[in-house]
Amino acid sequence: QVRLSESGGGLVQAGGSLKLSCAASGLTENDYAMAWFRQAPGKEREFVAGISWTNTEYYADSVKGRFTIARDNAKNPVSLQMNSLKPEDTALYYCAGRRYNINYDPKSYNYWGQGTQVTVSS
Repeated sequence: QVRLSESGGGLVQAGGSLKLSCAASGLTENDYAMAWFRQAPGKEREFVAGISWTNTEYYADSVKGRFTIARDNAKNPVSLQMNSLKPEDTALYYCAGRRYNINYDPKSYNYWGQGTQVTVSS
């Protein structure tokens, strides 16, 4: 059974940086796409960044140039470096996994972590 767990969230001032990590267990194959989604109160869950099984990177326009996704190792398959944070980046951030390719629809992901809170103060 695949389990994902995020860490690294916190409170930061606008312009600051945070790095989120996703720990995984049960990922026995190396053909997973990993993504980060976020959900702010009262809003739908939205795609932030993703990396396909062939290591192609994808970013939402709102974070392009500020966030960087990276594939690490089997136990920590993906991280998200977030720079130049803005108050509108405040949300609960989730790590998600599915086979092969990135999809922007959260319903297409099989595996989810519990989320880590990111709060950016102005």
